[in-house]
Amino acid sequence: MTPQLQTKYVFTLAIKIGAPIIAGDLGHGVRRIIPILGGEVVGDGIRGTIYPVGADFQIIRPDGFTEVEAKYAFEMDDGAVVYIDNVGVRFGPKDALDRIARGEAVDPALIYFRSVPKFETGSAKYRWLMQHLFVGVGARHPDRVEIAVHQVL
Repeated sequence: MTPQLQTKYVFTLAIKIGAPIIAGDLGHGVRRIIPILGGEVVGDGIRGTIYPVGADFQIIRPDGFTEVEAKYAFEMDDGAVVYIDNVGVRFGPKDALDRIARGEAVDPALIYFRSVPKFETGSAKYRWLMQHLFVGVGARHPDRVEIAVHQVL
């Protein structure tokens, strides 16, 4: 019998973002750096504040397929600090991707935005974040990114 994959929702990262910094065409895509300005972490029994540090380092391929790698940190309400390295992909219809690039709102259902967040912390209370795999389901809004984080059981 093949084991079934199961997940459990843990929390949502609501990440405030700044204007993109465009490093230019690399020959295989355009490098963009999206500054992280802060935000919040909210879940069942989990609350925290995202520090205004870090960025999302993206490569946007000619067809709009986007590779993302965000590195930042947040502090739980109890003082524990958690670092996150979140690698993923975003893709969808060209017109929707063009609207996102212009800073317009797009229905998240039109965009495939998934990631694999990895966490690091010295806090014994949150050590479980380092001992499990997680999958993020993202939504890009004009002023923020929201990522629902699910633990793989």
